[in-house]
Amino acid sequence: MDASMGDADAIEEFLRYIRTIDGMSPETVRAYGSHLDAYLRWMERVGFELQSLTSRDIRRYLADLKLARYAPKTIAAHLSSIRALHRWLVLECRTSSDPAAALVSPKLPKSLPHVLTPAQIDALLSAPDRETPDGLRDAAFLETLYASGARISEIASLTLSRVDLAEGTLTLFGKGSKERIVPLYRRAREKLTAYIEQARPVLLGCRKDIPTEPVQAVFISARGLPMSADSLRHRFSRHARAAGLPADITPHALRHTFATDLLEGGADLRSVQELLGHVSLSTTQIYTHLTPDRLKGAVKQAHPRGDAV
Repeated sequence: MDASMGDADAIEEFLRYIRTIDGMSPETVRAYGSHLDAYLRWMERVGFELQSLTSRDIRRYLADLKLARYAPKTIAAHLSSIRALHRWLVLECRTSSDPAAALVSPKLPKSLPHVLTPAQIDALLSAPDRETPDGLRDAAFLETLYASGARISEIASLTLSRVDLAEGTLTLFGKGSKERIVPLYRRAREKLTAYIEQARPVLLGCRKDIPTEPVQAVFISARGLPMSADSLRHRFSRHARAAGLPADITPHALRHTFATDLLEGGADLRSVQELLGHVSLSTTQIYTHLTPDRLKGAVKQAHPRGDAV
């Protein structure tokens, strides 16, 4: 590595790279930054430097995390960030070898995504008070989240130019800035239309300053500002509590429910992959574990001896 560049500078440049070149979401970049900051502080404490680390050294770091009672999933996330950093250092010719390449992630217990029941979905989507601008916004937000299977970061970055109410579609930008178009069902279009036409102008009017350019973000806060992913998560949690949902339910549960409902309804796996924006079909296949009745029905319908199932 260039002697003039310290480890902290190298990590900062790596984070800038994954943010601007790889197009990773702000949440992912923030997580990588947190993991690598802990990694850097450990290196400083034990007197190591990036260019001289060995696989054995990194194993020692992971062992320290385990001794500190980090969960296996958290340790795996730290290792993923460390691998990405060292891979980038080699690709950028900052180091000649990758000490993290041979390391194996800790085995994680298999867990299926949390999926909401139809009654829970109805309770959540009915929770906002649609008589207020905030309530109209939240009703549109929740319905859009469920209708599109979008990630919360994708909804936060949604702009008016990517909403086609006439066609009933959204253009979303997922991980790696991959673009996809998803359709909206009628009720979602109606709630989104009501919010954009009635409530959004009211919320924009709450802004204290006058923006130099028109605000393009779809979802606007009570102060007239674009809502961040964290702000939308807060609104989700508030309505989830009001709907009586378990405390650990997150916005991602609607994405899981969206995918599972489509498969239960007969959608093919490739279509669901496209709608979710998954790069690999194997990522989408986890939802087949949640739909045994659908798979049994597919065999019964398509297999020559399916009537015996």
